[in-house]
Amino acid sequence: MLVLSFLQRAEVWGIVNKFTFKNYMDIFEPVYLKTFIESFKLAITTTILIMIIGYPFGYFMAKLDAKWKKRMMLLIFIPFWTSSLIRLYGWIIIFRANGILDKLLMALNITEEPLKLLYTYPAVVVGMIYVLLPFMIFSVYSSAEKLDWSLVEAARDLGASSMQAFFTISLKLTLPGLLSGVVLTFIPSMGLFFIADILGGNKVVLVGNLIQEQLMKAHNWPFAAALSVVLMILTSVMIYIYRRISNVKELEGLV
Repeated sequence: MLVLSFLQRAEVWGIVNKFTFKNYMDIFEPVYLKTFIESFKLAITTTILIMIIGYPFGYFMAKLDAKWKKRMMLLIFIPFWTSSLIRLYGWIIIFRANGILDKLLMALNITEEPLKLLYTYPAVVVGMIYVLLPFMIFSVYSSAEKLDWSLVEAARDLGASSMQAFFTISLKLTLPGLLSGVVLTFIPSMGLFFIADILGGNKVVLVGNLIQEQLMKAHNWPFAAALSVVLMILTSVMIYIYRRISNVKELEGLV
């Protein structure tokens, strides 16, 4: 793929075995650069919302007894026994005009007319959260389950409030799991084009959509390869940052 990204596109079909930087230069064209920026914004928005929802869920799930832990895990896993595509089409039924959500909001007199939620940015964000949330929950849960709760109790005995004990002990000790969840949600949310296709229509275009379009419609394989290489580099940078921050030696200064 790296070699392909430096080759030229043939005028009609295929590639020309001539070296060029044009494919990478084209990425900085406003239309393509905007797609990267919008994908980055969507990834940040999605990751922040997933953190807000997923961290408390995973943290408190770790505090449950064994019986309830199994039940909660089962509830999280049940929807994922079916295809992601099928589950996302379920959101179309919810978001479409005069769909389940519209009827509920109008029945409660919250809205007077149907909302145009389907094929919008918020619909794509909800789809991203729905698909990626379990990665955050289980990443935080795996760290929180290893937490020595006696440290929290000791802090409380020494006069710390619940919030002080959480921020000074619990949060710092579960930080590796939180960072792992961030990586596992941020990276995919930049390229999950099928979610943008189903819930965003052609109004929300991600890097993944752009790569698919260049491959399947424009047949510009070298440019699609260049886009993929850039996306892989961004992914590698995120993983490197995660490994640096979550390094045990560096975390020693936090706990």
